[in-house]
Amino acid sequence: MFVDGRRRGDAMHLHQPPFVDALPAPVVFRTADMPADATYPLHSHPWGEFVYAFSGVMEVRVAGRHYLAPSQYGLWLPPGIEHRGLNHQAACHCSLYVSTPLADALPVMTCALSLTPMVMAMLDHLRHSRITPPYDEAGSRLLRVLVDQLAVAGCAGSYLPTSDDPQLGRVLAMLDADPGCTLSLAELARAVNTTERTLMRRSQRDLNMSLAEWRQRLRVLKAMPRLTAGEKVEAVALDLGYGSASAFIAMFRRLTGVTPDDYRRGARKAGG
Repeated sequence: MFVDGRRRGDAMHLHQPPFVDALPAPVVFRTADMPADATYPLHSHPWGEFVYAFSGVMEVRVAGRHYLAPSQYGLWLPPGIEHRGLNHQAACHCSLYVSTPLADALPVMTCALSLTPMVMAMLDHLRHSRITPPYDEAGSRLLRVLVDQLAVAGCAGSYLPTSDDPQLGRVLAMLDADPGCTLSLAELARAVNTTERTLMRRSQRDLNMSLAEWRQRLRVLKAMPRLTAGEKVEAVALDLGYGSASAFIAMFRRLTGVTPDDYRRGARKAGG
């Protein structure tokens, strides 16, 4: 039997949220290194939380939907949202806890935020400075600036949205199980007894993107842990359905802003 994608009995590393009743400061920054198969229990809190992965991919589940935080994106969770965090591969991540009313400036819905190079540089600086509350004046000011920057960040919904539609949901599950699948849109539609046009329309309705774009994002997420583990780019590319490494590299760079080798180096540096 499978529970959350794992066989019952598989080891899970359970971590507890660091704050329960109150935050020690209006804005709190915290980093954590998570082993593979780590999870936080389902919980909520009266403050907002922004989650960003320096290496690996963090997954947050909210009301049956899965939100992912790969490079270039972070997840915003408004106050009071019940959620559960987990990661299938080892990851280094941070959380920025934002008390109300400061959280009122950020989106009222859970969403992925597109991050600028400046925001990512600020997060990296905070990680390496290892500041902890109580913060001095400079630290508090930097955290407030970071909140201001997140408040104007573009909201991308979910980096890899899901669908409850019976036919589209089946297609997404097929691709997730076999990300190297090379079936065309028409072939995928026939596999679930629908038409290409219907599948296109439902992709735009439920995913807010084409199925081709969703499949590329999925492949990026599947590639990240393999690249970090040291696998060759060519091998990853072929397994993910690309006829050449150059085609995979071009896609990866378009979606992440870096090449697979650059991502690998950055992930290793972050993990170290």
